[in-house]
Amino acid sequence: MGLTHLTLRDFRTFSALEFSPDRESVTVLVSPNGTGKTSVLEAIFALATAGSFRTTSGADLIRAGAPYAEVHGVVEHRSRRVQIDLVVERTARGSRKRMLVNGQRPQSRLELGDSLPLTVFTPEGVDVIRQGPEHRRELVDHLLVDEAPPCAPALERYARILSQRNAVLRRIQAAGATPPDREELATWSADLIEAGGAVIELRRGLIARLVPHLRHYHQELAGTHDEVAVTYDATWSADAARSLEESLDDDIARGHTTRGPHRDDVRISLVGRDTRRQASQGEQRTLALALRLAGHQVVIEHRDVSPVILLDDVFSELDAARSERLLALLPGGQTIVTTAVAPPRQLATAAIVDVRQGSGAS
Repeated sequence: MGLTHLTLRDFRTFSALEFSPDRESVTVLVSPNGTGKTSVLEAIFALATAGSFRTTSGADLIRAGAPYAEVHGVVEHRSRRVQIDLVVERTARGSRKRMLVNGQRPQSRLELGDSLPLTVFTPEGVDVIRQGPEHRRELVDHLLVDEAPPCAPALERYARILSQRNAVLRRIQAAGATPPDREELATWSADLIEAGGAVIELRRGLIARLVPHLRHYHQELAGTHDEVAVTYDATWSADAARSLEESLDDDIARGHTTRGPHRDDVRISLVGRDTRRQASQGEQRTLALALRLAGHQVVIEHRDVSPVILLDDVFSELDAARSERLLALLPGGQTIVTTAVAPPRQLATAAIVDVRQGSGAS
């Protein structure tokens, strides 16, 4: 699988850009900082997720003064060709996105992962280790869909039920509980338990498949045999119904569900230390890289695809030894790398592209 063509119009600082990365090897985007290299990776990410790894505002993606931004991509996997089109329009309230996959609107954002699975590492990628649980939950859920797209409905069903339960909680918070409200809350709670149990089972299964690869890649990148452990920390007890009952008063007071898979954590430890609080910056970055490489390998093993690898300025964040080890560990398939300096000499590249040339960047 590989992205064979990318077209940008009025995206970030680019008035126009056309770019054809090598499908089976490494393409390096090189130019000084502030000239749009990361924006190219962001555009590819947007085709796969309808979102951004840099902002939550779609309006930020539109070039200053332009009414909308366009991103068009062609993905090829053997004889299959997929055209993905994204338009982000300015609106009075911010922005609106329109997305098509082969001319059809995708059923969900999660399903986009089936068209263009990605393995992404940016300087902010270390947040998966050092920041809150939502970063680790998001990574695990994205990996689930990349590994097995049929998992998407289970995740979406839980999100829909959670939203409905929260709406009832807010209604009770505002006006008190009527008998119909209590009956409806009980129904959504039962559905939440069923859907949440399925999500927890999927996540734990993925973690079990991920951990051996994580340990291998960490050992190779760090050059040590330090023990890495991963624990799924559920906010529900073994009796989920009892957990929801115990938290009901708090849920009503807050207007949202305070326990469940949407609040769970995936804890990562190194030699028994909590890596979020007790690991050095170098250890956190190495673990974050190992985690991405492990996820990439899981997807390869369980699907007949190799996700596109996006590496944003990663070599500036690593010492020479770790950079060499990372290069040795990069799997085959398509990799797109950005750098402000000459790429490492050990990096076997198919093409080096200056994004300023012929890009129309402003």
